[in-house]
Amino acid sequence: MPSHFLPNALVRALVAGALAASVAPVGRALAQTPGLPSETPAKFKPATSTFDYERRDVMIPMRDGVKLHTVILVPKGAHRAPILLTRTPYDATATTSYAQSAHLAPELNGYDNALQVIIAGGYIRVVQDIRGKYGSEGDYVMNRPLVGPLNPTTVDESTDTYDTIDWLIKHVPETNGNVGELGISYDGFEPLMGLVHPHPALKVSVPMTPMVDGWMGDDWFHNGAFREQNMPYILEQEATRDNSAKWWTDHFDDYDVYMQSVSAGELGKLHGLEQVGFWNKILAHPSYDSWWQQQAMDKILAAQPISVPVMLVHSLWDQEDIYGAIAVYKASKPKDTSNKVFLVIGPWHHGQEIENGSSLGAIDFQANSSQYFQRNILGPFLAHYLKDGAPPMDVAPVNAYETGTNRWERLRSWPSGCDAGCTIRPTPLYLGAGLTASFDAPRQGPPDATFDAYVSDPAKPVPFRTRPIQPIGYTPPLTWVQWLVDDQREVGGRTDVLSYETAVLTQPVKISGQPVANLVASTSGTDADWVVKVIDVYPDEVGDDPGMGGYELPVSMDIFRGRYRESFETPKPITPNEPLLYKFNLPTANHVFLPGHRIMVQIQSSWFPLYDRNPQTFVPNIFWAKPGDYRKAEQRVFHEPGHASFVELPVVTGG
Repeated sequence: MPSHFLPNALVRALVAGALAASVAPVGRALAQTPGLPSETPAKFKPATSTFDYERRDVMIPMRDGVKLHTVILVPKGAHRAPILLTRTPYDATATTSYAQSAHLAPELNGYDNALQVIIAGGYIRVVQDIRGKYGSEGDYVMNRPLVGPLNPTTVDESTDTYDTIDWLIKHVPETNGNVGELGISYDGFEPLMGLVHPHPALKVSVPMTPMVDGWMGDDWFHNGAFREQNMPYILEQEATRDNSAKWWTDHFDDYDVYMQSVSAGELGKLHGLEQVGFWNKILAHPSYDSWWQQQAMDKILAAQPISVPVMLVHSLWDQEDIYGAIAVYKASKPKDTSNKVFLVIGPWHHGQEIENGSSLGAIDFQANSSQYFQRNILGPFLAHYLKDGAPPMDVAPVNAYETGTNRWERLRSWPSGCDAGCTIRPTPLYLGAGLTASFDAPRQGPPDATFDAYVSDPAKPVPFRTRPIQPIGYTPPLTWVQWLVDDQREVGGRTDVLSYETAVLTQPVKISGQPVANLVASTSGTDADWVVKVIDVYPDEVGDDPGMGGYELPVSMDIFRGRYRESFETPKPITPNEPLLYKFNLPTANHVFLPGHRIMVQIQSSWFPLYDRNPQTFVPNIFWAKPGDYRKAEQRVFHEPGHASFVELPVVTGG
C-alpha cells in the first residue's frame, strides 16, 4: 500500500524506527575512527631569511592602558637609523604589505608615503593604526579633538603620538633616537597634532595636504556648503573598525544617487547614517560654531610657536583638502622667529606628491614634478634633521611650482611672487556688460545692461563635472582625483551659468596667492549659493597639443553659501532682490596666464552632487529642508559703478 494511504501515526512510527536503526551503527563507527590531523599549523612563522628588512608587529601601550597596533619595518643591518612614523586610520598592515615582497621598496609602494627617499635613506619605517581602527584598541573618534572642552578624556592624537614616540626610541635598538612624522590627508592631520606638546625626540614633521578645518574649506564643508558626496566616506570610516561596511548605491550616475533624496539629512537616513556618531555631529553643527572653531588646527597652532621643523605640503588642485596646508602656514609663519616653518606648493591632486607628477588629467607638466619634490626637497630636508651629523641641505623656505610655465620657484616667503624685484598687487578683474571681463572698472551704461541674470533651479542643479558622475574613488577607471582640472566648456553652455571673458592677452599675467571673489548679486529667494571660478582659456588652436585647443582650465574656484554673508556662525535669510556683496577667498594659485590665452570668470549657483542643493528658501537647517522649500530663483550679477562685481587677483608685477 502506498504510504500516503497509511494512518499518519503509523507512518511516523515507521520512519522513527528506520532512523534509529540506521543512525546508531554510524555513530559507533565514527567514534572508533581516528580523525585526520589538520594540515594548518597552530601558528605559521614566515621564513624571511632572504628579506632585506625585518617586520615587527607590536602593540604599544598608551598612558590610559589602550594598546595601539604598530608595524615596524627595520632594514637589515640598520644601525643608528632615524625613524619615519605615520599614524593612520587606513590599516597599518595593508599599507605595509603592498606586494608581499622580500624587498622593502615594493612592500611600501602604496599610499604609505613610500617615497624613494625612505628606501635610499635607510630609515626605519613605522606605521600605526590610530586608536579604534583596525588592529588598535580603544574608541574611534573622527579627527579626535585635543583634551579639553570637546574631549573630556585624558588622551588625544597628540598624547598618543607622544607615547608612541617615547616607546619607539626605548624599544627599537637600531634607531639613533630621532623621529620624523609624515603623512597625507588624515595621515597629514596626525603630524599636526604631534606638533602640540611634541616629544623631544620628534625632530621633523611633514604634514602633506592635511585635514585642518573641516568647515571652512577641507573635507566636510566649504564656506558653509556641505560636501554631500563625502557621505560614503563618513559611513565607511565610522560604521566599523575595519571599514567593512560599505555605502550602497542604486544608480550608475552619482548625480541620480543624490537627487533621489530631498536633502542630505534624508539621504543619510536612507543609508542608516544616523547610527554613526560623526554624522550626527555634522547634522547638529551646520554652522561655524565653537565646536568647529575649537578643532581647527590652524587656530590651535597659531596659539603657540612651532618648535619642531615642519614642511607643509600643498597641492594646487587638491580635490579634498585644498584649504589646510596654506591656512596652517598663514597662521604659524608670523611667530616663526627661528625659521622652522617651510612650505611646498606643487601642481598635484590630493597625494600626488608621492605618485607620478608628470601630468594631471589633460595637463602635461613636461617633467615629473613629484620626483623633483622627493629628490630635491623632501629627501634633503628629512636627512638634515634626522640623520647623524645633520647632512647639509639647500632647501628654500618656500618651493612653489608655477603652473602655466611649468617650473619650480625657490622663494623666501609666501606669497611673494618672486624672490627679488617684484611685488604682488591686488588687482580687480571686473565683470562687465556683454559677458566681458577687464582690468578696467565698469562705466555707467544703459539701465538694461547693469546686470546679467539666470534662473537657478534646484530640480536641475549644475553638475560639478560631466555626467555620468562617478563616485569618489582612486582606482582607475575612476577619475575623481582630476576633477579640479576638468575642462569647463560643457557647463559654460548652460543657461544657468555666466561666463565672463577677457580679450586675448598680449602679455603674461602672473598671479601668486589667493584670489578674492567680490560678487555683487541678488536673488529672488531668501538663500543662495554662489560658485566663482577663475579659468585659463587656452587659444582656439594649440599647435603642439591639438587636444588642448580652447581648453578651459580651472585655476582657482570655490563655493559660498549665501546665508553666511554676514556671519559664519549665525546664518540669516537674504533680503530678496537686493544687490548684496558676497566676498570670499578662493584657493591659492601660482599661475601664469600666457599671451594668446584669455582669463575667464564663471558664476553659477549649484555644484552638484559634490555639494548639497541649496533650497533657495531660508530654512533653519538645510539638512532637513522639505520638498516645498526648494524653489527656482532668479539670480542677478551686477556690473555697474557702485555695484561692480570683480575677482581680486594677486597679480605679480616687476621682477
